[in-house]
Amino acid sequence: MFIAVGIAFVIIYALIVFYIGWSGWSWMRPSVSRRFRWFYIAIVAFLASSFILARVFPGSAILNVIGSYWLAMFSLLLLLLPIVHLILWLTRLTSLPRHAVQKIAGAVTLVLLATLIGYGSYNAYSPVVRTYEIELDKKGPESGKLNIVMASDMHFGYLSGKRHAQRMVEEINALKPDIVLFPGDIIDDDIVPYKEKGIGEILAQIEAPYGVYASLGNHDKFNGEMQELIELLEESGMQVLYDETVEAAEGLTLVGRKDYSDKSRTDLASLTADVDQDKPIILLDHQPREFEIAQELGIDLVVSGHTHRGQIAPANLITKQIYENDWGYLRKEQLHTIVSSGYGFWGPPIRIGSRAEIVLIQASFNG
Repeated sequence: MFIAVGIAFVIIYALIVFYIGWSGWSWMRPSVSRRFRWFYIAIVAFLASSFILARVFPGSAILNVIGSYWLAMFSLLLLLLPIVHLILWLTRLTSLPRHAVQKIAGAVTLVLLATLIGYGSYNAYSPVVRTYEIELDKKGPESGKLNIVMASDMHFGYLSGKRHAQRMVEEINALKPDIVLFPGDIIDDDIVPYKEKGIGEILAQIEAPYGVYASLGNHDKFNGEMQELIELLEESGMQVLYDETVEAAEGLTLVGRKDYSDKSRTDLASLTADVDQDKPIILLDHQPREFEIAQELGIDLVVSGHTHRGQIAPANLITKQIYENDWGYLRKEQLHTIVSSGYGFWGPPIRIGSRAEIVLIQASFNG
């Protein structure tokens, strides 16, 4: 079954790449030599396989960058080209000169592609701070308030790199958090750039009196032992909760789960069996699932990421159908759920219809 799905995916992908390549060649053909055709085919073939080659040869910064930008162009052209071809077909019903219209359509497509990549890059690399105010009917800190900063889906790698990490740390420290939470996808399937770019040393500069805590996501993996990754992350000053429960300062209980895709993940009831229900309980769970269970078990706040809010529209319409809360705030009785669109990105280094963000949760306690 898995092999059949894989073959079907490759065939569909190849057909879409052919469609994109054929569209580009149809536009260029009147203006270039026919000898250029084979060079053009080689370029398209290399671009189409670049993100796969980046997985075959891990640690290659060039292949990772090329592959990521190819995915950006692929995603946008998949949306633009059908519209362009529909317009071209409709113009055939008019007296407009066919070749002139086709030439103009190609130029407009390139301008739109460049504009969308520029706009998407701005959204990906210019994070905003989103603030949520919540009230918990439990006794909390003596001040009665807690400043929680949460960031998810950093996907630190070759494109979400050192400067992006520095910007995040500066933004977090400016918010003066009491505690910082990272609910998963801290790295992007590769531990090498995290080490080489010194991301850990940058994250160690986060200032939070009650500490920095993290759970792991589906992209927090690499060709090695998970314990090695956990130790590396904890060198950055954070405490990784890998199906673990810990009592932080001021009587606050934190629960961090393995990712939903991990078959060895412990059920939430077992994790919270010995937790004091009279104290505030915050759950870090990368994927926004099983809210009903969390609500029944007396969890007060769940922080998640994973969805990226679709990252590139109209994928946000899909995530909205899959998840009860795919982005933002949702309350279920005593349970508050907050899902972030993420600070980084996966694959294409662009966001359209979503924005990189850091979340500030201003919690007050009435117990």
